[in-house]
Amino acid sequence: MAVDIVTFGCRLNAFESEVIRREAEQAGLVDTIVINSCAVTNEAVAQARQSIRQLKRERPAARIVVTGCAAQTQTGMFAGMPEIDRVLGNDEKMRGDAWRATRAAFDVPFGIGNSEKVAVADIMAVTEMAPHLLDGFARGLPRVFVQVQNGCDHRCTFCIIPYGRGNSRSVPMGAVVDQIRTLVERGHAEIVLTGVDLTSYGADLPGAPKLGQLTRQILRHVPELKRLRISSIDSIEADRDLLDVIADDSRLMPHLHLSLQSGDDMILKRMKRRHSRKDSIDFCAQLRRLRPDIAFGADIIAGFPTETEEMFSRSLDLVEECDLTFLHVFPYSKRPGTPAARMPQIAGGAIKERAKRLRTAGEAALLRRLAAEVGAVREVLIESNRQGRTEHFLPVAIADDLPGMVRWLTVTGHDGARLVGSVDEVR
Repeated sequence: MAVDIVTFGCRLNAFESEVIRREAEQAGLVDTIVINSCAVTNEAVAQARQSIRQLKRERPAARIVVTGCAAQTQTGMFAGMPEIDRVLGNDEKMRGDAWRATRAAFDVPFGIGNSEKVAVADIMAVTEMAPHLLDGFARGLPRVFVQVQNGCDHRCTFCIIPYGRGNSRSVPMGAVVDQIRTLVERGHAEIVLTGVDLTSYGADLPGAPKLGQLTRQILRHVPELKRLRISSIDSIEADRDLLDVIADDSRLMPHLHLSLQSGDDMILKRMKRRHSRKDSIDFCAQLRRLRPDIAFGADIIAGFPTETEEMFSRSLDLVEECDLTFLHVFPYSKRPGTPAARMPQIAGGAIKERAKRLRTAGEAALLRRLAAEVGAVREVLIESNRQGRTEHFLPVAIADDLPGMVRWLTVTGHDGARLVGSVDEVR
């Protein structure tokens, strides 16, 4: 039995799990389970621990390696779990030598000692980022991720991720373009640029290129690329080139996911965010002038410390004022060592209730967008024989089609969760 990967958390983790699979298998590991963990909430860490215990019960002979953000930030806790054979840091997990060392440790006749159980370096000391081209990554899948940035230089008061990912670092533009060209040649129709703080891209590179310049270079030098998508961005860092590309090039998909976090100015200050409520509303309005059909998603935290009902209502109102379609709701989670953990906390019941109201508002917003699509002609990327996605990332019900194809679809209705319609042509 080869290497099995269990992935928690973000799209970046999903990409990195494929790197892990390649490096672990090339190192010769067999009958090994790798948990690529997330640290963004207490629940995410608890899910990883629960999964580890369950997997060990189901496969007692398998070796278990835990890595990812939770392994980086809570190394001792995972090292103390008897089910775990090895703990690797976020930098180590991307390196073949770390997996070869893991294989060597597993080959010791009587198991590894506790000192060898942990390989977690200081993530803040990592200053460079190597590109990872995955020869077998999602071969045959229409949409693949390309990691162009990692880490974060900002210190939002609620966030533990910089301590799991380190400071911001970027992949040089030429290497990104080369990766994407290779992936397109292998038949992948849509590329998603991903990172921890994507709009900080390039600040550490010679000449300090920005995300907009990178996007232009990709579209200019890989004309065969059908669809380019950008994952979550910080709107206050969006540069002029990026706005121009969104307005001018139809191959850049009209869908952005925004890191908004709150709609109240006082809460935003206490979060140590760099934008105001007005900035969020103005940014969405500006993008709609540039590309009227654009769809927005957003991260919003419910129940941040000191948040009153009035403050929360401003976050709720933001769904309509920014015309958000996709909502990713985070019930506030107290992360040890963060400044927000020392602030006056909101009762757990109130946090859950506010998160539920936000999710309800998000569901209603999605339904409005689905209904508004009726009669439109959309370009749909077929993801599987049951589902595709429009340019705006709206799900489409598909019956027995070929994954990887891009089709025109006339929207005739929706089923409450996905668009339905008739295929017009193959492209």
